[in-house]
Amino acid sequence: MTSTASEKPLTGSAPAATSEVELSIGGMTCASCAARIEKKLNRMDGVTATVNYATEKAKVSYPAGTEVSDLIATVVKTGYTAEEPPPPPPPAGEAAEAATTAAPDGELLALRQRLLVSLVLSVPVILMAMVPALQFDNWQWLSLTLAAPVVVWGALPFHKAAFTNARHGAATMDTLVSTGTLAAFGWSLWALFFGQAGMPGMRHGFDLTISRTDGSSSLYLEAAAGVTAFILAGRYLEAKSKRKAGAALRALLELGAKDVAVLRGGAEVRVPVARLAVGDRFVVRPGEKVATDGTVVEGTSAVDASLLTGESVPVDVTVGDAVAGATVNAGGRLVVEATRVGADTQLARMARLVEDAQNGKAAVQRLADRISAVFVPVVILIALGTLLTWLLVTGDATAAFTAAVAVLIIACPCALGLATPTALMVGTGRGAQLGILIKGPEVLESTRRVDTVVLDKTGTVTTGRMTLHDVYAAEGTDETELLRLAGALEYASEHPIAQAVAAGAIGRAGGLPVPENFESVAGLGVQGVVDGHAVLVGRERLLREWAIELPRELEEAKAAAEAEGRTAVAVAWDGEARGVLTVADAIKETSAEAVAELRGLGLKPVLLTGDNQLVAESVARAVGIDEVIAEVLPQDKVDVVKRLQGEGRTVAMVGDGVNDAAALATADLGLAMGTGTDAAIEAGDLTLVRGDLRVAADAIRLSRRTLATIKGNLFWAFGYNVAALPLAATGMLNPMIAGAAMAFSSVFVVTNSLRLRTFK
Repeated sequence: MTSTASEKPLTGSAPAATSEVELSIGGMTCASCAARIEKKLNRMDGVTATVNYATEKAKVSYPAGTEVSDLIATVVKTGYTAEEPPPPPPPAGEAAEAATTAAPDGELLALRQRLLVSLVLSVPVILMAMVPALQFDNWQWLSLTLAAPVVVWGALPFHKAAFTNARHGAATMDTLVSTGTLAAFGWSLWALFFGQAGMPGMRHGFDLTISRTDGSSSLYLEAAAGVTAFILAGRYLEAKSKRKAGAALRALLELGAKDVAVLRGGAEVRVPVARLAVGDRFVVRPGEKVATDGTVVEGTSAVDASLLTGESVPVDVTVGDAVAGATVNAGGRLVVEATRVGADTQLARMARLVEDAQNGKAAVQRLADRISAVFVPVVILIALGTLLTWLLVTGDATAAFTAAVAVLIIACPCALGLATPTALMVGTGRGAQLGILIKGPEVLESTRRVDTVVLDKTGTVTTGRMTLHDVYAAEGTDETELLRLAGALEYASEHPIAQAVAAGAIGRAGGLPVPENFESVAGLGVQGVVDGHAVLVGRERLLREWAIELPRELEEAKAAAEAEGRTAVAVAWDGEARGVLTVADAIKETSAEAVAELRGLGLKPVLLTGDNQLVAESVARAVGIDEVIAEVLPQDKVDVVKRLQGEGRTVAMVGDGVNDAAALATADLGLAMGTGTDAAIEAGDLTLVRGDLRVAADAIRLSRRTLATIKGNLFWAFGYNVAALPLAATGMLNPMIAGAAMAFSSVFVVTNSLRLRTFK
């Protein structure tokens, strides 16, 4: 899946095109493997690569003149496999879809089989070594018989990987495990065949530390078999957890419909979704998924978008409304015209954003990668140093050997490599389920520092649509009649305020009569005859032109509404003022709750708008915002963000329009409402798929929780190795206990990350 990126001009030369490709990497067993591949790729001219151990993918940017085959060859020379991921199967091809999941499951089954056989054979070996009462005459030869297949066949993946790495002059976690288990097994063979350990009646006890009898009668078969079994168990649990970690993204990709009923020549034809084109019209029956993004051209219904946005309440749609692919038609029959297909759909873009975020690396992970790259050679040196020190200080070859093996086995850097990617996989996947798209790990760092959140008013805090607010009827005038006559005239006008009045009138008064002699008076309002009445609807000045004055109570109602920032519409008929209707951009029901949640996260909210000060202050009061910046031109929004940053604040910006894109990009953290424009979504760091401001607070909480999980994982991984190495080197750990502890560290990190799946 190769895509040409933007061209960047070079000084004094023609522009150089760069391309991007994502490679699937095979054969990686720990973070140091990923670090080695990354290092080799980045040494190629003009190549920038990021290799992710958890997702087993490399994201590579390469210049013109470099072929993908060159990149793959570099990975192969490093001792691993690489290939371009196959294109996604057509949604209708269930067999192809099954094939894409079969490979990982097959690997998992093979690992499970290797683990179970190793466990069955290892348990008796460990029990005989630990419990002297089980040590019958010649028990040691049974231990050898059981342990040999575990060390040779069970640990074969470690030995093969260690051999491959050695051929390329490298050392990884497999080098440590293979060297440690073979050394323990080799010592045991020497003691059995050339020492005293093979004598009938030989006995020895088990100790958590390294104490043993003299070297010629010391066996380490339980350490060799036990370490292999424990590390295989850790690998299996890790692989299974990694599958769970990526489950949210896989679920997201599988949400779409498989086939669709397209209208061709007036008849419905069932075709695979992959064959849909922009402009095609297709039918969505109740209970079916919408096949792709489009616009409703026929029918009304309620659409359940919970699978895509996390929003539980179905949304009513009618002719002209946009619907997204993978949402479910919960009501009547719809005919939809496709506006986006394939990789352009909202679902595909969501999946791409989530996958890109999972492939990225936070600053803290880059430090961990640098440490992992040098960790294994350092550990081998420490093990040799431990061996020599014990020999020089104590002269006890058995103790020296045991301590060195314990150092080799306990020092695996797997937990370091898994700390960030597993938390990112789970966090971004869970975010996608809740309608929150995190663009990359760098975003997580920003959410921790943010102290000010700038909220665009229109479309973010408010609905962005004018709505009928209050109805003030003059004395002796029926409110329903007032709405019927005013609404009938306004229905014939295309002005947004008129449409708001008409929609409100239909909602409150029911059906509207048809006006006669309708006329629009530019800048003032509308006039006409409705049910035999000469009706005027518009500014107070329109009424004055007909010598009609507002009575005192209506004048006061109008002044109060305008003081609140609402637009007042006067209504008169048959020569008398009959009422005042107020219209405003309605505040979203959840905005006040969202502002309170943002405050609870330690953020100071600021309302930013191009509207006049009165309107802005009215909205701010209603939702609980103290700081208002109003009457700002679209191009000045960037300056406002920069000014706040200049005051020492770390600014998050929430917006949805084209005029918000530059400010979203300038802010330390940009949160784009997914109901807004593509420009805003591209500029934002976090995309909120639904237009509920409360999701902004959820997004910041989820990002902070994910970052905290990453840091907790890294603290555990670093702390574990820092504490465990001295214990092993000073003889405080039996190699088998070291193996169990090492396996547990990786499982702990992945399990800790999986807790993010429960985020609500």
